Amino acid sequence: MTNHPIHMHGYDFKVSCTDGGWVPEAAAWPEVTVDCAVGQMRAFDFVADKPGDWAIHCHKSHHTMNAMGHELSNYIGVDKREIAKRIQALVPDYMAMGTAGMADMGEMEMPLPDNTLPMMTGFAQFGPVEMGGMFSVVKVREGLAAGDYKDPGWYEHPPGTVSYEWTGESQNAVLAPSDPVKSTDAEVRVVKPGASAHDGHH
Repeated sequence: MTNHPIHMHGYDFKVSCTDGGWVPEAAAWPEVTVDCAVGQMRAFDFVADKPGDWAIHCHKSHHTMNAMGHELSNYIGVDKREIAKRIQALVPDYMAMGTAGMADMGEMEMPLPDNTLPMMTGFAQFGPVEMGGMFSVVKVREGLAAGDYKDPGWYEHPPGTVSYEWTGESQNAVLAPSDPVKSTDAEVRVVKPGASAHDGHH
């Protein structure tokens, strides 16, 4: 286990409590992400004045491999079957992932230790929640009474504010070069889990 930098979308907040107790108001500090080490807790305050379903999640950099990777090169939507076959000729147990974000992991149904939760924890308004226990939703609505913790359902987005897949003709499409990339000979050494990288090394 390690620390989790907890990030909340849509709001900034003030950290108002730590394991040591409540922080005096004058000493509370503004954040959009607060780091929690193993066994720690943090409480924060924010003014809930923007209705919506706001993600709250761990901000570890490895989560950028899924749909949270804005402006980063990723493999979402890429058919990697052919390149995976080529790599498997060199590394037999290689698995290409990321075509559908972390949803690929949920579909694989690999065996898990008894004390391990699956990476997928259910479906939300627009599909699977791909970050498992590292992701939740803060639901902010107009007119909720204090102490009312009933689920208000999914937020009804105003018209024109939800992205959708464009199926028409692509504007200013950039085509990949028609010449295939020339491969070069490479030596690959695979070390399986449990084996030492120093085996056979003198």
